[in-house]
Amino acid sequence: MIHFDNVTKIYSNGTLALEGLDIEITPGEFISIVGKSGAGKSTLLKLITREDIPTEGAIYIEKVDIAKIRAKDIHFLRRKMGVVFQDIKLLPTRTAFENIAYALEVDGSPNSKIKKEVANILELVGLESKAEAFPDQLSGGEKQRVAIARALAHQPILLLADEPTGNLDSVNAMEILELLEKINALGTTVILATHASELVNKIKKRVIALDEGRVVSDVVQGKYKI
Repeated sequence: MIHFDNVTKIYSNGTLALEGLDIEITPGEFISIVGKSGAGKSTLLKLITREDIPTEGAIYIEKVDIAKIRAKDIHFLRRKMGVVFQDIKLLPTRTAFENIAYALEVDGSPNSKIKKEVANILELVGLESKAEAFPDQLSGGEKQRVAIARALAHQPILLLADEPTGNLDSVNAMEILELLEKINALGTTVILATHASELVNKIKKRVIALDEGRVVSDVVQGKYKI
């Protein structure tokens, strides 16, 4: 699904964010990207979403060099992805249902489809009873579930989660992890960037460790080790 071919990223201020990455990600994997702050985790995700492009090397998604996609066509690439951040950024004046529906509304989906799809997604994330609740009426864990639900609106083949449990207590963090595992079990490839060692160790799936922009470990059924 994704191939990093000798990818290096150097920012305009001279900061070396990633160097010589060669990574293969196959459909249906659950991968944890770990490393200290500044190791390059967020840069790696930004390259996948085409927010940035490599300084050297190439990134292929479904055999397409994404750096060569025209600006007007990038949205077709991003429709294949769902992205979840630590900073949840829900629309405060919209209910949970409306926050999820908004992702479909902007693409002109008919109301009948929106109602059906949003109801299904709310059931998936366990928030059917919170459909009419506004963000300030939800707990931190519930807000993150809405954010994940919104990321699933277009039925993406890939879900990117950048520190999704960073602001949550251990109980809510574990519930979010279990939800990500459930989504992965349904066939969606999941890439989780995190500092949370206890979560990574529980997953017991592939772990890629970064240090100063380089891959220092890539282990199937790995543990959090830096």
